[in-house]
Formats: sequence, C-alpha cells, structure tokens
Amino acid sequence: MGMVDIHCHLLPGVDDGSKNWDMTLEMCRMAQQDGVSHIVCTPHANHAYQYDRASHQRLLDELRARFSGLEFSLGCDFHLSYENISDAFRHPERYAIGETRYLLVELSEFSIFNVGNTLFELQTAGLTPIITHPERHPQLQRKPETVEDFCARGCLVQITANSLTGAWGRTAQKVSEQLLKADCVHFIASDAHGVKNRPAILSAARKAATAIVGEEAAAALVEENPAAVVCNEPLTAY
Repeated sequence: MGMVDIHCHLLPGVDDGSKNWDMTLEMCRMAQQDGVSHIVCTPHANHAYQYDRASHQRLLDELRARFSGLEFSLGCDFHLSYENISDAFRHPERYAIGETRYLLVELSEFSIFNVGNTLFELQTAGLTPIITHPERHPQLQRKPETVEDFCARGCLVQITANSLTGAWGRTAQKVSEQLLKADCVHFIASDAHGVKNRPAILSAARKAATAIVGEEAAAALVEENPAAVVCNEPLTAY
C-alpha cells in the first residue's frame, strides 16, 4: 500500500501553496518518489482565499490529465470561521474530502473558545472533523490536553510531517511526540506548500513516528487511516 497524503496545497495559484503548474508537477514527482500514491488537494477556505469548489474541481481534473502517476481527491483546509461554519451546515459536501464526510478543520490561532461545541455541531451535520496541525497552534501547544478532549469527543487529529522532524521548532516537535504517545494522532500529512521548505514528503516523519509508536502504528498514520478517509470508511487502525 502506498502512503496517502490528506493535506496538501497542490493546486496551482489558488492560495499560498503551489504558485504554478511547474511547481505542482514537481511536488507530485517528489511525493511519488517518496512513496505517496494518493494526494488530497486541500486549498484554503478562509478570509484570505475564497473556496470555489467547482473551480478547484476543474483544476483537479486538469491535474489528473497532466500527471498520471498519482491518485487525487479534492478537499479543503477549512478555517473554523462563522461564515464557513454556517455554509457547511447547509452544504457539507462543499468542503468535505471527495465524496466523503471527513472534513479538515483549521482552528483559529487567536481563540479556541467554544471550539468543542462547534466541532460537535459539525458532527451533528454529518461531518467528521479532522483537526489539522494542533501541534503548531499556539494555545494548543500550551494545553495539548485540549486535543485529547477533542479526540474523546470523536474528532480526529492530523499532525504535520515536518513538525515531527523539527522543521517547525522544538515545541511543535515535542507536542507532536506527546500527542503520538497519548494515542491522539490519527494521520500524518505533509501540509505541503511547495518543493523546498514545505515539501510533499511523508517518509521522514513516518520513520520518526516509528521510533515513538512502532512500525505498525506509524504505517497506519500514513497508509491505513488516510486510505480509509478517501474511501469514506471508518478508521480501523489507531
């Protein structure tokens, strides 16, 4: 089984990720060489970048035509704002990964007040929230036990690959390790934005996770669990 990357800013020119088709295709080649077989393209949906599902789908179709070595799905990096939440209640399929009900959720860096209730409301709308990179969130770095509470409420958690290898600093690395040891990580994803500082590489983080939780559990974080997501199946490996 190849690795599955559920968080990647791969579509060209739509946010602060890939700038053009040349960069997108190079990111694809890097991912493929690293052992990735499927990438979920996740443009930002926030105040800075309008999320246009139909337009992004057309770019995804073009990507499939330009690069045949990988499988692709469309999702989004869903910022937990009032406008997004209101629209997601009415149109959950607009933001979820592919045809699934899994939703990548990016928390505001300024406040996590009432987030638990909001995540529950998304669940009642039929969505399964996947909290993205809590190890990089300033408030959650100080209170990582909050992430454990989100997990207890049925949310899933994705950490960034190069957080685990130290690229985001020692604090993000330590929190990543702590969440892994607490069984509060379900996915490792690249959150790639380019080919240099934030590449679409998972193997190094997989190796680092193996040293912490063992080979089988580390494989689940980059293979079985994300594969279940893109197939809209429940997770069986934690």
